[in-house]
Amino acid sequence: MSLRITVLGRGAWGSTLARLWQERGHAVQSWSRRDGGSPAPLLPCSDLVVVAVSMAGVPSLAAGLAPDWPTGLPLLSCSKGIDLDSLGTATQLWRHRLPRAPIAVLSGPNLAAELERGLPAASVIASDDGALAQRLQMVLATTNLRLYTNADPIGTEAAGALKNVMALAAGISDGLGLGANAKASLLCRGLAEIGVVLAAMGGQTATLYGLAGLGDLLATANSPLSRNYSFGMLLAEGLSETRALERIGATVEGPRTARATLALARQHGWKLPICEQVVQLLDGSIDAGQAVRALMERDPRPEANP
Repeated sequence: MSLRITVLGRGAWGSTLARLWQERGHAVQSWSRRDGGSPAPLLPCSDLVVVAVSMAGVPSLAAGLAPDWPTGLPLLSCSKGIDLDSLGTATQLWRHRLPRAPIAVLSGPNLAAELERGLPAASVIASDDGALAQRLQMVLATTNLRLYTNADPIGTEAAGALKNVMALAAGISDGLGLGANAKASLLCRGLAEIGVVLAAMGGQTATLYGLAGLGDLLATANSPLSRNYSFGMLLAEGLSETRALERIGATVEGPRTARATLALARQHGWKLPICEQVVQLLDGSIDAGQAVRALMERDPRPEANP
């Protein structure tokens, strides 16, 4: 079955998906903010719209497209993060503007550069609409991208967003040369923090240990292909947030997500010590060494607590 797919966003991930699906035999058209104008004229001739823009671009895009969105047109969201203004995930922002549109999430350990080289990967399509998820699973899988489904879009998004913060922290750990023991401990405690947010937002615990949670964390916290990991390495060298972002030269979701998550934590009383230290480091209140000491000197507690 061939679909007419419109991909919004031509960054690394959007471009990779467009190429994979074009090779699969789908008719793919794409739009980027660099093109100017609105992608609204592309909607009527689409069977599926895939949104692969950064989180910062989602609110304005959703507001602009909502009046022209065709009835029944499905949306597949690939944006990972938490919006700093609304403190919502991408699909929460889209759902606010498109309350009746069929919506799904694509997330997982998908480093675009590896997929571009033809290396194998797996991801998950999450949706409250099980039939939609299964249909997209069948038509969007490729020879090197295996797709699974789940019914937990909010948990999938929470895990995908928070792993960027933990990958950033992992880059700091490696950049400081703290060793394998420290990094393993950091990622284990980081996974616990992701679990706090995921559960509080209504996600399912199983999602934490699936492709969108542990799977994505393992990929992005261990590869120089990960922007968030590389960004953390630069912070460990002593670069400021601004200088590190300039060196990366592309969108890094971890800083905005860390700040948005910490704002949520303060609203709801969640304890997220790694997120807190990352934000203090980003704001210049502490340096990387002080962040590590703050985490190591916390009061003793049971392992089950963050």
